[in-house]
Amino acid sequence: MSNLARKHQPHFQTIQKPETEVIKVKRHARITPGEKILALLLIAFIGIMAVQIISAQSKIYEVNKGIEDVKKEIQEQQIFNGNLEMQISDMSKYERIGEKAKDLGLNLDEDNVRVVEKK
Repeated sequence: MSNLARKHQPHFQTIQKPETEVIKVKRHARITPGEKILALLLIAFIGIMAVQIISAQSKIYEVNKGIEDVKKEIQEQQIFNGNLEMQISDMSKYERIGEKAKDLGLNLDEDNVRVVEKK
């Protein structure tokens, strides 16, 4: 039966349309000008930030170098002060003071000695 139904169907004539020319639009760039501007701004921002980071690191380095120089000077001054304290303790010994007094012509008179107490 199915074959009969196909035989009795009227044949439709297909109408051919005249062929039209299809014009393809070529895109020159896949990236729009706005995207290019945004990309350039991003690159510029990254470059500026890189320069800022490097300059900040160099300033930090300079400050740390200055701190280390000051610490070194402090240590040298502490050593120098220690040496001076040793000289003071050597020069303030009783024997040395007694010798200097004799050289200058001073005599030790025990009756004339007064004891001064620290408050």
